[in-house]
Parts: sequence; C-alpha cells; structure tokens
Amino acid sequence: LHSAEVITVFFLIQSQTEDNELELALALSISDMKDYQISAPSQESRLQQPKDSSNQISSVRLTPKSEARGGSHAQLAVAAGKRNTSSSQSGAWGSVCPPKTAQETELQKGARADKHDKETSGKGPTVCVFKPSASFSGLDMGQMTKDGDLNELEKPKRPKNRRQRRKACGQQVIGLPSSLSAPRPILLWFRRDLRLCDNPALIASLEVGAPVIPVFIWSPEEEEGPGITVAAGGACKYWLHQALFCFCSSLERIGSHLIFLKANAEGNAKGSSLCALKDLIKETGARTVLANALYEPWLKERDEEVVSALQKDGVECKLFHSYCLRDPYSVSTVGVGLRGIGSVSHFMSCCRQNPGSALGVPLDPPASLPTPSQWPQGVSLDILGLACMPRRKDGTTIDWSANIRKSWDFSEEGAHAKLEAFLNDGVYRYEKESGRADAPNTSCLSPYLHFGQLSPRWLLWDAKGAHCRPPKFQRKLAWRDLAYWQLTLFPDLPWESLRPSYKALRWSSDRGHLKAWQRGQTGYPLVDAAMRQLWLTGWMNNYMRHVVASFLIAYLHLPWQEGYRWFQDTLVDADVAIDAMMWQNGGMCGLDHWNFVMHPVDAAMTCDPCGTYVRKWCPELKDLPNEFIHKPWKCPTSMLRRAGLTLGQTYPHRVITDLEERRSQSLQDVTLVRKKFGQYVDKHTGCDLVPLPSRLVSEALGLSHSNGGAVEAGKQFLLPVITRMEFKHQLEDPDADAGSNPYNAVLKGYVSRKRDETIAFFNERDFTASVIYEAAQRKERLESDYRKMEGLPQPLALRGKARRTPTAKDRFSIVPGGAVTSPW
Repeated sequence: LHSAEVITVFFLIQSQTEDNELELALALSISDMKDYQISAPSQESRLQQPKDSSNQISSVRLTPKSEARGGSHAQLAVAAGKRNTSSSQSGAWGSVCPPKTAQETELQKGARADKHDKETSGKGPTVCVFKPSASFSGLDMGQMTKDGDLNELEKPKRPKNRRQRRKACGQQVIGLPSSLSAPRPILLWFRRDLRLCDNPALIASLEVGAPVIPVFIWSPEEEEGPGITVAAGGACKYWLHQALFCFCSSLERIGSHLIFLKANAEGNAKGSSLCALKDLIKETGARTVLANALYEPWLKERDEEVVSALQKDGVECKLFHSYCLRDPYSVSTVGVGLRGIGSVSHFMSCCRQNPGSALGVPLDPPASLPTPSQWPQGVSLDILGLACMPRRKDGTTIDWSANIRKSWDFSEEGAHAKLEAFLNDGVYRYEKESGRADAPNTSCLSPYLHFGQLSPRWLLWDAKGAHCRPPKFQRKLAWRDLAYWQLTLFPDLPWESLRPSYKALRWSSDRGHLKAWQRGQTGYPLVDAAMRQLWLTGWMNNYMRHVVASFLIAYLHLPWQEGYRWFQDTLVDADVAIDAMMWQNGGMCGLDHWNFVMHPVDAAMTCDPCGTYVRKWCPELKDLPNEFIHKPWKCPTSMLRRAGLTLGQTYPHRVITDLEERRSQSLQDVTLVRKKFGQYVDKHTGCDLVPLPSRLVSEALGLSHSNGGAVEAGKQFLLPVITRMEFKHQLEDPDADAGSNPYNAVLKGYVSRKRDETIAFFNERDFTASVIYEAAQRKERLESDYRKMEGLPQPLALRGKARRTPTAKDRFSIVPGGAVTSPW
C-alpha cells in the first residue's frame, strides 16, 4: 500500500458517582503514514493486549498550538461526558469535545450494553475492552482505509474564520499518555504560599498534565526550629487558620480541594513532614512533589532532607523560588566588600553587583485544576489546632480574636483589595507621612506577604505600575529580603546577640514593667495606645513599632528578647527574620545600630499631633485637650475632673518618671560593656567588631562555599560594623549624661510640623499670603539671631491663643495667634 490511515478507538470508563453511571471518553487519532502495511492482528486483539501496542500509542503526543492550526501532524481531540455542565471540570487529559457521529453513537450503545464489565466506583480511571457492535464489526477497515472513506468518522476541520481559529487555538488539546493507565497525580505542597496568583509551583503542576492534589501539612515542631523562635505565635496561627479556610474556598472555586494533614513527630522533630508525605505518596501513587521554597535555615534543612529522601524512593521533588524577590542564599558580597554590612544600601549594592536570575513577570491564576478520581484521606482544618481559644474555669471560651476578625479580610482577594486601595490613595502620602499613626498612610500588606497570599513580585510590579512610585515603599521589600539574608548568615539571630560584648549588658528583671508594657498600662499614652492596638488587631505600623521598642529597651532597660517574643506571639504578620533583625538593631546588638531613640512623648509630634490615635485606643483619655493628651500627668486637676479621669484608677500612673535619667543609665551601661570587652572594639574607628560567618569569610578570601569549613577551623575573623556615634563619643567620657552628648540619638519628633502645616494652610488659601508669611518668619529669625550675638534682649512675642478658622476643612488648619488670616 502506498498510504494507509489507521484509526484506533479507545474507550475510557471512569466511575465517579454512587449511581454508577457510565462516563465515556472517545479518543480519535488520525495520522498519515507512508509505505505502511497493516499488521495481521485485529483491532480487538490489539485492545486486549495493550503492552503489544504501546509503541504505536507512544507516538501520540501533546499537540502544540502551532500544530493545532492545521498542519500535517495528527490532531487528537478528547471528549468527556459531563454530569453537571454548570460546574464542569477538565480532566487530566483535557476537555475538547468534537461533534458525535453516527458511528460514535453505535459505540456508546455497545458500551452501555457491556456496563457489567465496569469496575466498582472509587478505583480510579480504568481501561475497559469492548466487543464491537454489529455495525462496527461489519466494517472493513482495510477497505475503508484503502478507499479513503471517512464519512463515518469525520476528520476535524480547520476553522476558516480568523477569530474562530484563534479561539480554537486557545483550547487545550491534550494527547494520550504512553500507557493506557491513568497518569499518576502530583502532590502540590502548600506552605506559606496560600495564593493562586503568581504561584510558580502551582503553574508548574499544570504543565505536567496530571491530576493535582493540593496538600497542607502542619508540623509546629518543624516550624519552631532549634531555638526559641516563637515562629508560630497565637495571632499568627489564628491568621493561618483563617487564611487556609479562605484558600480552600478559592481552590474549590476552580474545581479542586485542599487536603489537611497534621504531622505527628512523636519526639522526633525532624522528618514528620517527610513521614506524612511518604504516607500520602503510598496512598495516592504520586511520583512528583512540587512546592515553593522557604528560607529559614532550619526549614531549608528540613526541605533538603525531604527532597533527598524522596529522590531515593524514586519520587521527583522540586522547589521553586517565590517567597522573596531575591533568593537570600544567592546574595554575594563579591565586588562590593563588607563595609556597611547590615544596611539596606549595602544589601542593594550586593544585589546590583551580583544579579541573580531575572525577576520575571507575575503569573496569572489558573482557571481550573485537574482533579484525581479519588481524593486521599485528610483531617479537618479544626484538627490542626490553629485557632484554639483558652477556656475559663467555668468552661466559657475567651475569644481574644474577635477584634482581629473584624479588622481583617483573610482571603487572597482581601490582599489585592488592600493593595488596590493603597495604590489609589495612601501611596501618595507614604513618602513623607508613613509614620502617621492617625491616618491610613501605610499599606497594611505585611501579613499577606508573610503567608504568601500576595507575592512580593506581584506587589513590586503593581507598585511600579502606579502613577506614584515612592522609593521608600519599594525599599521596604529590600528590607524584607535583607532580613532573610541576615537570618541565613546568622541562624541564631532570633535569640543570640550578634555583638559579643552586648551579651553582658545589665538588663532589668522587673516583671511588673514588662507586664505593664505588654498590656498597654505604662502611663505613657502613645506607648499604651500602640500596645493596645497590637493586642486587639494584631498589628501596628512600623513607626509605632520603633516607639514601643525604644521605650522597652532604652527606658525600661528590659532585654530585647522579651519584646521579640511578645511581638511574635501577638503580631498577625509575625516574621522570624524581620522581627529578629529589628529587635537586634533596636537592642543595640544587631549588624546595624539604630541611629535614633524614640521619645515616648515627643514622638507624638510626628505620628499623632492631635491625639486622634490615642483617643481611639485609649478612650479614657478622649476628653483631654490636645496639649495634654500625650502627657496627662501635667494636666490640671480641674481638667482631669471634667474629663472624668483619675490617674491611678481610670488611667495608670507612669511606671517611670525620670526619662532622662533612665536614658543616661542605658547609655552608661553600653559604655561599660564596651570598655570591659575592648577586644571587640576597633581601636582606630571605635566601631564594634562582630565575628564573621564562614560564608562571608569565604567570599572575602575568594574561596568557594565548600571550603567554608577550612575557614571556620582557622582563627576568628572580626569585622567592624556600623556603630552609633553617641556610643563612640561616650567611650571617651563614660560618666557624662545623655543630654550632654553632642550625638544624642533621642528624637524629639517633628518639631517643625506646626510651621509646615501653617505654610500648607496658607498655600491652600493664598499663595501671596504664604510668601509674605515666610518672609516675615525669616526676618524674625535673622533678627533673633542678631540679638543673641549682640547680647540684646529679645522683643516681646505676640501673645494669642491658636484658633481654628471657621472655614477649615481639616483638623490641621490651625493658625497661630500672631498670624492674621484673610477676611475671606
């Protein structure tokens, strides 16, 4: 024969419901073959011997879009009967349905006649052998192929219309596997990547073309790691519970389901997730596990053990990078050096000098997921114990999460709504007003980033696409990556001070002060408002975190580890790397000293000038006037009585009264340990010295990471790191108080806010008045400076009470008493 066309018909029967209805899948394959001679065995014998025909079937492959447009290659369409068209799902082999012909109708009748040959429900897709019906058996296949009569089974035609052809190309045409058995499912292991958008592991699972089984394994022992990390605090676990519930609903909307498993370590902290995966692989027969990588050192070690063990068992396991913008294990200091290490500028220079793989474009969410014929056995979400509430002695439940539920949308859609709202409004004020606690100038996206409900790449692309692109906001993502890079270099970052000499700091052990700080009962309204917001909502903005951390360390003299543990337990965005780096730097022990200390009263000039934030979270102070809202201890007794406030009863007394003395004592304690451990202070620069990890030493010496052990076995390498200037100056005069130090790091707040707001007010009303006012202010300053130099007395200042203009539209439009407003 010069040419022949072989038509092979496969019947795949899959039972999915209790009524054992038959679902028929018809596969048609038409190929042009030259100089081919039909072999002797009949079609029935070939179907009964699938092993003998495997070589023929393996030639059928996935049809690319370019070939689907109508080339000389074979085209394969798979039609599957749908039980419910409103919730149809594409199976593991596709869902393209050609029109039924008369021959197909006869085949379906024969299939229903042999319904007793079908296996019981729940056994997965099975290949069944059917005897041809009378009309089919009487058909001479040799004659049909010889005469080219294809009227009974029409060949799919190429659409002529360009729009229809483009639509047809978008349909997924999927071929048969190399064997007649169903493809093995894929285990998609979700961790902190609870999203459909821009999820590399999820998209990679679709490319395999097999059923996908999403699974979440909870193992608190593995999350905690070797030290005291408090990686899974109460608020954090509650958010995880709600996020998993929402993500399970998202998967169900695309036809899938999330399997929950709780690993039982049984005294062995390592390998519990591995055991759960092995049991699941044994139950499902999966040979592929996909997941997105995590970067905590103990979790990375866990993942490496899982990958190694599964590969030994013949299971393919792949991890994808998506949690950070830059893989922290790929950051190198080559070409940049180690000077300034710990700062975000140094980190960004390292990333620019040694670029990794391209960031790429965010991935769109899938429309559906191929599902297995039988789901494995899992546990309910409540069994994981993520949202357990304490009980009183009488059996009633203490629902401490009620306000958290009211304050947040825990879904992926809620993350994108927050991002959209921020880019439409708050981003325009972020550069200069992100520290305001009384206005929504921050994005509030940190918990969504932590749990992977929003990818950093998606966030960066949306931020760059906005009309306003503040560098300060984009640098926050660099700070996040910097924290994970430091954690990979120093795995004991959450509990061990990086600067050796500061481990001997003299800390206070007053548990009463610690409890007052935790409960928001310190007597300092700004600190108390922030701590109460933290307890009720699980969140506070970055500026307020600096305020409460400075108060705990610099004024209460409590160790930074206490603040870290409390934040980890109460923050919904509790992140080991970020919190550990922040508290180390605030506690004077990290790679980058904070060059500031927040004053608990004067900092309100920056973040809460009118007391709105304090009135919201400390309602007992709401009737105090603005000038006393942040220092009620200075308020006259008559005003306190009119406001219904009694210090010591309705609002606590201050836990400490002399802030300057406490601050000076803290500075002297630091000076004492720096003098005692002089070997960790650089004699030339006065900077602290920090032992370098072997990885950085290897990079500095030009060695590979594999030689790090040889470097570590040698002598210790010490590196000068960023040190606060007031510490260097205090070393020369240890007994001096903090006020006399020319490099005093205490911030007094936004002292020019009233002047700037006055100028802004006049700018709104009249530009000419604004220019005149600024000129008058400049003249007054020059005259005042001249009188000081000449020793002359200062002129009498205009006295008058600040008043609010009757036409003011905002609470900041307060004109000083000496300024004259225009009559209109």
